Amino acid sequence: MAQFTSDGLSLAYDAFGPADAKKAIVLVHGFSANRYENWKRMGWYDAIAAKGMRGFALDNRGHGESDKPHDPAQYDREAMARDLFALMDHAGVERAHLLGFSMGSHIALTAALVDGSRIDHLVVAGVGAKMFDPPREEGAMAEAMEAESPDSISDPMLKSFRHFADEQKEDRLALAACSRGARVPLTQPSLMAIRRPTLVVAGARDQLAGPPQGLADAIPGAKAVTLPGCDHFSCIGHPLFKASVFDFFDGWLE
Repeated sequence: MAQFTSDGLSLAYDAFGPADAKKAIVLVHGFSANRYENWKRMGWYDAIAAKGMRGFALDNRGHGESDKPHDPAQYDREAMARDLFALMDHAGVERAHLLGFSMGSHIALTAALVDGSRIDHLVVAGVGAKMFDPPREEGAMAEAMEAESPDSISDPMLKSFRHFADEQKEDRLALAACSRGARVPLTQPSLMAIRRPTLVVAGARDQLAGPPQGLADAIPGAKAVTLPGCDHFSCIGHPLFKASVFDFFDGWLE
């Protein structure tokens, strides 16, 4: 297991693809997942290597094989965004594509606001127009992670995240802390500051994300792709997702 240090935390990552590639990409997984579940198992490592790119996928703080503090102050989204740049520094990469999913998309968007000069193309998936809706009940996700049993959780979406966290054997108290972490407001006015080529991808049945076009409209020049028949959890492995991402990188997606 490869590791690097960011903000005093030890974070795990994988590197794949040709080491001398001209283009690099950093993959950022979703809440309660990890680099293996979201990316390697879904074929992204092999697909990226086959395209001749150098790839990196980290376990976000609080997830997978990375350090898992139980203090919400350790999960400031801007700090998590800087973890991506710390990984790039560790690997000797000045600029890279960013590909995020769900929470990873929020982190990637925050990274684009923190230091867009180090980002080549930006792809955010599992997010859409609902990003601008009023937040869900504050603390509900943390409480779902802290519940003694998932049977006590009434909200189907929260219950699904809890079941997934249990299946992945994640540290639920770390996830609760992560969900309480401070976040940079991602509003329509603030996202206007992003000046990187951006692609927004979401499933047609993704009730958590909403339509991707609604988010793409807030980012200058951004494009949107809707994956037919996909919900929030099934889009990441969809072949059209990979095809759309690589077409975007290659300049074919108009």
